[in-house]
Amino acid sequence: MEVVHINTQIAIMFVAYSALMLFIGFYFYKQNKNSEDYFLGGRSMGPVVSALSAGASDMSGWLLMGLPGALYVSGLAESYIAIGLSIGAFLNWAFVAKRLRIYTSVIANSITIPDYFETRFDDDKHILRVVCAIVILIFFTFYVSSGLVGGAKLFEATFGIQYDYALTTGTVIIVAYTFLGGYKAVCWTDLIQGLLMMGALIVVPIVMIYHLGGFSEAMSIVKEIKPNTFSMGEGLSFLGIVSALSWGLGYFGQPHILVRFMSIRSTKDIPVATFVGISWMVVSLIGACLIGVLGIAYVSKFELSLQDPEKIFIVMSQLLFNPWIAGILLSAILAAIMSTASSQLLVSSSTIAEDFYKRIFNKEASNKMVMTLGRFGVLAVAVIAFIISTDKNSSVLSIVAYAWAGFGASFGSVMLFSLFWSRMTRYAAIAGMITGAVVVVVYKNFLAEWFDFPIYEIIPGFLAASIVIIIVSWMTKVRPGTKAAYETMLKHL
Repeated sequence: MEVVHINTQIAIMFVAYSALMLFIGFYFYKQNKNSEDYFLGGRSMGPVVSALSAGASDMSGWLLMGLPGALYVSGLAESYIAIGLSIGAFLNWAFVAKRLRIYTSVIANSITIPDYFETRFDDDKHILRVVCAIVILIFFTFYVSSGLVGGAKLFEATFGIQYDYALTTGTVIIVAYTFLGGYKAVCWTDLIQGLLMMGALIVVPIVMIYHLGGFSEAMSIVKEIKPNTFSMGEGLSFLGIVSALSWGLGYFGQPHILVRFMSIRSTKDIPVATFVGISWMVVSLIGACLIGVLGIAYVSKFELSLQDPEKIFIVMSQLLFNPWIAGILLSAILAAIMSTASSQLLVSSSTIAEDFYKRIFNKEASNKMVMTLGRFGVLAVAVIAFIISTDKNSSVLSIVAYAWAGFGASFGSVMLFSLFWSRMTRYAAIAGMITGAVVVVVYKNFLAEWFDFPIYEIIPGFLAASIVIIIVSWMTKVRPGTKAAYETMLKHL
């Protein structure tokens, strides 16, 4: 039953959904008058759009494929990652959003994360900007490739077409509306995609419960098949639980999420955005967890064959709904992948056009030139990511975890200290950023196996970066004007 045949109705819904996304890209094409419009939407995004865009661009296909599959295999023990992410997202909105929005608009007109770091520390040598840009381009190229692989596997599983054709189709759709519409197109498509994802994660488990004869009946079947499903600590050591929860640390350093705080219309919108964003996230995560657990009962009761646990959502969508509805539900997976990949492509292109070209090589560059280069930056990163994605056996989840840790340790530590400690210095920011990235890479590839110490690499990376920031800050002087700018930011809180 897991083999999927091409279905006309599902194909029509996929085409219709993709056409809607491309239409939004065309619609916003003529509304981008300058680079701030293209990369930040003119700082005009309302709270609901900002919140759902942050959530949708964050979750990717992991929400509808990876998390349900993990709970199907290991039970609620895997939900610690979801708990850690929820806590991290809330703290990010509660403590980082307002300060970052104020600093990047009131203190200086910063439209990228490297922009912010350079102005915050008065780095006239552009060292921070270059380090930021290198980290962003390296990690996001792999991050985008993981999304392209996920999209290709969705098309492959749904329509039975060859992997290479599936990869090309997904890549063209994502690149097209990011290339044309810029930030506004990405945010408005994220709004639609976020609502579609949440709707699918509410509807599918409800229908599963109905077919299983009620929630109590479903749970009794699960307990009979896998008694340890509901044990939160089963099979996990204390370090394993800490590692799973530490995913929340990554939020403070994700450029494609932080840029949502910079683009929100006003700081007064942040409380509403926080409520909407966290509500969306909690409801969606609960739905994803339920699909994984209920899938255990459904597969057993109806004697299905499920070789790949990550396809439980796909299988349930096709078995429980007519093809038209199934097409909409399966589009939710495409939505999750597209929303994340497009946001990452946009941040990568802004790094090339704004941070490298305009700020370092041609400060007199026109807005039209920067936007044009930004669009070609989207193409350049997409081409490299496409080449990496041609290996269909690449480990999507491990690449995502690696990039998440890299950003969380290198950018996250510097971001928090920069917003909450006036004594932090330029050299501390540079040293902390490099330390975080290097420790993640070295620990993941060498030290973890050598020490046999099973802990997520974001923890040693984040701690090492934080220690370095504190030590170097006390050893070096704060640059003139940066403390005054910090005090100005505090007055606007």
